[in-house]
Amino acid sequence: MGAYGLQTHIWSNNWKSVLLMAGFPVLLLLLTYGLFLLYAGLSGQTLGGYQAPGDVGGPFLWAADALAHAWPYALVGAGVWFAIAYAFYQIMIDAATGARALDRKSNPRVYNLLENLCISRGLKMPALRVMETSALNAFATGLHEGQYSITVTRGLMETLNDAELEAVLAHELTHIRNRDVRLLIIAVIFVGIFSFVGEILFRGITRGGIRVGSGSSNRRSSSSGGGGGAGFAILIALALIAIAYALAVIIRFSLSRRREYLADAGAVELTKNADAMISALQKISGNAAVNAPSEVREMFIENPHSDFAGLFATHPPIDKRIAALVQFGGGRSATPRAGPWGSQRAATP
Repeated sequence: MGAYGLQTHIWSNNWKSVLLMAGFPVLLLLLTYGLFLLYAGLSGQTLGGYQAPGDVGGPFLWAADALAHAWPYALVGAGVWFAIAYAFYQIMIDAATGARALDRKSNPRVYNLLENLCISRGLKMPALRVMETSALNAFATGLHEGQYSITVTRGLMETLNDAELEAVLAHELTHIRNRDVRLLIIAVIFVGIFSFVGEILFRGITRGGIRVGSGSSNRRSSSSGGGGGAGFAILIALALIAIAYALAVIIRFSLSRRREYLADAGAVELTKNADAMISALQKISGNAAVNAPSEVREMFIENPHSDFAGLFATHPPIDKRIAALVQFGGGRSATPRAGPWGSQRAATP
């Protein structure tokens, strides 16, 4: 298990952030071409307005010509989306999760726990937020100093004792220190475009079906024997759109699950209490399901939602995380040692 603040891990996250930003325009252009090709196949568009018998290249040439004219606008539009998401991502996340600000007056217990952790490491204290749900979970967000935030659920605050809650807060602080949150926010912003287009297209296909060609263009194409070319173009277009979407999803899921092991290790390093982290994870296990977008759930301390038997799981299994804490962190039991705030069950604020 890597040490807390492992510099190579931070460098890796920085490089992944750069690669995400560099690869995004390529995927965006692939998606745009696929959409143009789909339109050409559905409407019977060809570059010269006429498709010769047996010629299947007309829609592809039209889509390429359209992309040549439209790509600057596509990149500008994506840039506008990124600027908006960059400026308002926390508002969007709060709206999706129902989180609200948590200050010292409303919950001095949680506020003081986080403040003491930050003071012990000389860190600027992130903002605190709470989700009104009985589920046990937490996550951190932020792109740079002054924007960082830690969100905890009401269920987490009411179920964990002080030592366990301190361990969870230390886990999220480690994500902030290791730049995990910045990488995840960038991935969420970029993949959001592909998710939106893919969802709209899927709904359109499943609800309305696909009609090849329309109007005079379709009649001209069919009379010339080009209807098959339009159908072929539609199939290729759907394949390109699916590839662009799949690559975006793969990028999202390829973000190393190792970050959770490192954050667990960071929590132990901060609190000197491996058993508290183990006990917190055991209480969270099986009680972490939160109704939130999948992109946001990837930031949670535990994300129980996964597809294809865990192939795309964003978090390692909790039992493996606990085993690592026992092997490398010195954890010995499920019952946390009494910390400076005691080990009693927390009372409802």
